[in-house]
Amino acid sequence: MSRVARGWRRLSGSAAFALSLLLVPHGHAAEQVDIELVLAVDVSLSMSPDELEIQRQGYAAALTHDRVLEAIAAGVHGRIAVTYVEWAGSTSQHIVVPWTAIATRSDAERFVRQLSARPPNSARRTSISGALDFGGDLFAESGFQGMKRVIDISGDGPNNQGSPVTGARDALIAQGITINGLPLMTNGGLASAYDVENLDLYYQDCVIGGPGAFMIPVNDWSQFPEAVRRKLVLELAGDSSESTRDEAVHPPVRLAQATPGYDCMIGEKLWRDRSWMWDDR
Repeated sequence: MSRVARGWRRLSGSAAFALSLLLVPHGHAAEQVDIELVLAVDVSLSMSPDELEIQRQGYAAALTHDRVLEAIAAGVHGRIAVTYVEWAGSTSQHIVVPWTAIATRSDAERFVRQLSARPPNSARRTSISGALDFGGDLFAESGFQGMKRVIDISGDGPNNQGSPVTGARDALIAQGITINGLPLMTNGGLASAYDVENLDLYYQDCVIGGPGAFMIPVNDWSQFPEAVRRKLVLELAGDSSESTRDEAVHPPVRLAQATPGYDCMIGEKLWRDRSWMWDDR
């Protein structure tokens, strides 16, 4: 992690945004985009190789889908900036595709080719907080200036390593960053003593947050490509757009809750109580 990235966490939202403008090299203004989007994708050992590939293919299909490209084109600047990160434990984050501007189908296809160039790799444990911290640091070095900054995080279990997830979430919200979620309640990988019931409620209460935050639960892998597409359209299109209205009428889309009801330390408690039963996930 760079010195600039480490310092970023200590800044307030307005100060961090102002500093991001100063960090752009002299004579090179940050490229204006409608959204800076971090796609943070779970590759912990609870995910099977087939599921890892489904995730990659789902994002590839969504980024080149007509409705997503139409939503990009309809933006104020007609372009977005995206980076794709795979994560697992607190020190396991890997940038698969670095920050890339997408304005056209050819841009999206180039992004997808990079995404598909190498197979995904699994790693141990589940640190949502680590993924959020890493994703937040990426904005400081993007080279873009977005009207919105969003982290999309998908995962199939609660935080069980690293700092508490709510602290990482709240630090990003204070910087004006939105966190949207894609909880994977598919139970298709390795059976685990660390799974929790109602992962969607955990994400709703403990993970997502910020302006307009929402999540879309996935109950079966067949739903995954559509869920990713819907999430991207809802993030990219304006609130009053026809695309947003069309996507929002198809449940379930859930908004962040002001009063959490879920135990946000459930993953850590399960790990503490049951870690003797399993190897690291």
